[in-house]
Amino acid sequence: MSDLSRRSWWRPLGHAEYLASSWFPGLTGVRALAAVAVVFFHYGGPVVDRLQGWIAVQLFFVLSGFLITTLALREEGRTGRISLRAFYLRRVFRIMPVYFLLLALTTLAVLLGGTYQSSRLADAMPYYLVFGNELVDYNTPYPTSWSLGVEEKFYLVWPALLVLTSFARGGKTALRLLLGSSAVLGVVLFALPVAPAHTWASLSVHYCSLLIGCLLAMTLHHPRGFALVRPLTSPVVAAAIGCGFVVLQFSVGPLAKALGGHWQFVVPVYAVGSALLLVAVVSPGPVRNLLSSRPMTFVGDRSYALYLAQTGAAGVTGWLLPSGLAKAAATTGVALLFACALRRWVEQPAIAYGRKVLERRTPAGPRVEATAGVK
Repeated sequence: MSDLSRRSWWRPLGHAEYLASSWFPGLTGVRALAAVAVVFFHYGGPVVDRLQGWIAVQLFFVLSGFLITTLALREEGRTGRISLRAFYLRRVFRIMPVYFLLLALTTLAVLLGGTYQSSRLADAMPYYLVFGNELVDYNTPYPTSWSLGVEEKFYLVWPALLVLTSFARGGKTALRLLLGSSAVLGVVLFALPVAPAHTWASLSVHYCSLLIGCLLAMTLHHPRGFALVRPLTSPVVAAAIGCGFVVLQFSVGPLAKALGGHWQFVVPVYAVGSALLLVAVVSPGPVRNLLSSRPMTFVGDRSYALYLAQTGAAGVTGWLLPSGLAKAAATTGVALLFACALRRWVEQPAIAYGRKVLERRTPAGPRVEATAGVK
C-alpha cells in the first residue's frame, strides 16, 4: 500500500487503492468507541444520558455487515467463490469460546449465590444455548448477549445469500447492489410502522443496521458504486464526517423526541451516519489516524470480550461505587482487564486452532485470511 501520509488533504482515495488495502486499523478503533459507549450508558448514570450510548450497538451492527461482506466479496474476487465452510469455521472459533465461557462463569456465579431461578437465568438458558438471546425480553445476569443473537442469525444467512447471488458479480454487480438495497428497504418498511407495538418488528430494525453495512461494502467494492462515494474519502471531507458523527451521537435523544419517542425510527438514521463514518475511517485523514492510534486499537482488539464481560465487571465495581462516571470508568477498566485475560488465554488460542483446522481442510491454493481491520 502506498504511503498515504504523503497524500494531499483534498485528494480522495482511489478505488484500486481501496481494494489493495487489506489493513484498516481504524475500524478496530470504531469497535473500541462502540464498546466503551455502551458500558458508559449502562453504568454512567444520568450524567452521561446525553451520550445515548445504547445506540452504539448499532455501530457494531453496521461494522459487522461491512466487514463480513467486504471479506466475502474480496474472497470471491480472488478465488472466484465464497467458501461457506471456511466462513462458518472462522465464526465458530472467533465467537463461541468466549461467549460460552462467560455464560458458564455467569451460571456458576448465580448458582453459588443461590439465584439461578430467581435471576431468571434458568428461564433464559434454552435461548442462550442456541443464540436466541434477543428473544429474552426480561432481565438476566447475561443481558448484553442479546446482540449476539441478532448477529449470529446474520452470520448464518447473509454469506449464504451472497453465494446464492454469485451470478450477480462482475459486470452484473449492480444487480447484487439492487438485491441488497431491496433487502434493506424491505426491513425498514416492515420494522418502522409497527415496531413500537410488535416484538419481531422491534428486532428487525437491528437487521436494518446490519444490511446498511452490507450495502456499504458492496458499494465500495464495485467501481461505479465507489465513484459515488469517492468525494467523501477526501481527508477534509472525512474529517467533517467525523465531526458530524459526533454531533449525531449527541443528537440521538432530541431526534428520538422529535420522532415521537420511538427509538426504532432513530436507528436507521444512526445506521446511515455510522456507514458514513466507516467511509471516513477507511479514508486517509485525522479520523483514521485517531481511531488507529495505539490506545484505540488496544481496546478495540479486546472489545468483544469487554462488551460481554461488562456485567461481571460491574458486579465487582458495584460493591464500591454507585452509578456514575466513576463507576462507568472503573467498570470499563475492570472489563478491560478481564478482556485482556480472555484475549490471551481464550480468543487467540481458539482463533489459531481454527486456522489450523482450516489449513487441514482447505486444498492447497490461496488462503483466505481475516486481517486486522477486515475480520
